[in-house]
Amino acid sequence: MASPQQSRILRVGLIQDGRILEERHLRQPGDFTVGQDPKNSLVLPLPDLPASFRVFEYRANQYNLVFTEDMQGRVNLGSSDVDFHTLRGQGMAMEREDHYVLPLQESARGLVELDADLRLFFQFITPPPDSEKLRLPPDLQGGTWRTMDRMFFGILAASLFLHFSGAAVIIASEPPKEPELALDQLDDRFVRVLMPPKEEPKKPAADTAQAAAPTEEKKPKESDPADKPAEASSKPATAEEAAARRAEVAKKVSNKGLLKILGSSGGGGGGAFADVLGGSTGAGDIAQALAGAGGVGVATEASVGANGPRGGGTGNVAGIGDLGTSGAGKVDLGSKKEVEVAGRVTSATPEVESSDVDRDALARYVKARLKAIQNCYEKELKRNPGLKGKVMVRFSIKPSGRTGEIEIEENTLGNDAVASCIRTVIRGWVFPFKPDDEVPVAYPFVFAPAG
Repeated sequence: MASPQQSRILRVGLIQDGRILEERHLRQPGDFTVGQDPKNSLVLPLPDLPASFRVFEYRANQYNLVFTEDMQGRVNLGSSDVDFHTLRGQGMAMEREDHYVLPLQESARGLVELDADLRLFFQFITPPPDSEKLRLPPDLQGGTWRTMDRMFFGILAASLFLHFSGAAVIIASEPPKEPELALDQLDDRFVRVLMPPKEEPKKPAADTAQAAAPTEEKKPKESDPADKPAEASSKPATAEEAAARRAEVAKKVSNKGLLKILGSSGGGGGGAFADVLGGSTGAGDIAQALAGAGGVGVATEASVGANGPRGGGTGNVAGIGDLGTSGAGKVDLGSKKEVEVAGRVTSATPEVESSDVDRDALARYVKARLKAIQNCYEKELKRNPGLKGKVMVRFSIKPSGRTGEIEIEENTLGNDAVASCIRTVIRGWVFPFKPDDEVPVAYPFVFAPAG
């Protein structure tokens, strides 16, 4: 059974410049949140709002209005409108941690200021009936056959019947048989494809070489007494015969292949190396040119330093051990740490040109929000550790409590980024003052590195 509070539902709307931008009907009781988080009931990209803020909460079958000390608005409780400041001061709203809670009856309605131009209104209304789809009378409701064009349907059916019947006849009929042709009835080009000509096998290269060789080579070579090995005899060859045989063999080999190019000691023509090493007359000898050349050795300190320095220099040979190098010990690089930069912000007494704004209350309000001003300064202090100076900000407080035009009257920091950040922070402040007219205020901030 539905509770009495559910007989009427909560209506919430977003207003900008007197126009309703969006409207919600909470048919199912529950919390209503606003903020930048996409999971909120109403997503508003306002920098002054947190990621998610619960404006209405549903507890014990009743809605409660939730607002903070900085928020402005008014609620009609039946007889007259009461603003949030009066609700907090007279104790009509219960204080809970850092916000206030006001129980709402079904007759309550009100307005919550979210920004200078955006407001949130609420009221309880009777739930409207669900809209039903409109339907035509049964006699006017037509079917598929009634809405179809009869002539078009007849032409389409006849065309499909003719196409499918012709296709069925073509598929069912057998193709005519083609007579087989003999080989003599085929065209020449098909014969060449079917029966390629036979290629004659190539003769081996050995048979070709034998056919080209002269017949005289088949005759047995005449024996050369110098090429014949010494006949086996019990009588050994003398030293003079052995020397004469070696000389004849060397003479025959000297004019063959690579030895002819390099030259030999016994040849008369010399060779390429003979021209280079011994002159073009062929009188040189490779053995004589290379006489006295030694092998390749590894130079050491003992072999080079023993006979003094080589070349045109005057240095000495030294080994790696003679350099006398030694280590410098272990070096502790330490661990990587983030350098913390802190700044100090102090504010002097502000200049207020109206009695509608309490100077001490304004100083307390700004002092509670100096952390945001300090963040603007410390962000640039990391880039310039010696950054310090004074910034005089002049702004006005509107009758709504929000800031009007903001100007930087004095900036001895020499850094425009800090001044721009301060201007952005002050623009989001909502002061607890309701002056009759705009009140000019001059507020000084002094910045210095901490320590």
